[in-house]
Amino acid sequence: MDAIDLNLVDLLRTNARLSYAELARQVGLSAPAVHERVGKLETSGVLRGYRADVEPEAVGLGVTALIGIVEDSGADTDDVLAAFRKMPEIESCYFMAGVESFLLKARVGTIAELEQLIVRLNRTPGVASTRTGIALSTKWENRPRPVSPPAA
Repeated sequence: MDAIDLNLVDLLRTNARLSYAELARQVGLSAPAVHERVGKLETSGVLRGYRADVEPEAVGLGVTALIGIVEDSGADTDDVLAAFRKMPEIESCYFMAGVESFLLKARVGTIAELEQLIVRLNRTPGVASTRTGIALSTKWENRPRPVSPPAA
């Protein structure tokens, strides 16, 4: 990736709805050249998709929880992850260093739904324990950090 590709990535992370013409104007190339570059970024897996940024409360998901998972010492990590993937409430899953093996970000509509999720997690084979924190509010999330050009 060169500096133009990195600039395109930055622009699309900020606003994925920019037209090829507008992207071209901002990076100083023709629209067909930008179209080709974006296609290559998609094919190579740099650009993995385009999504709508939705206000969770507006769609009934007003409770955000961060759940630490301590994995059982004999657990098969792939099986634990497969179980997590089947739980639509879990938005993100991070493999962690430290006592907790995973940190999950979950969104639900109510505290009762969160309780049900935690019970399901604790009953998942391979999960030794959980620790849950509830977000009181979200100050920001998914803030795109500018991509730095590679060091020369």
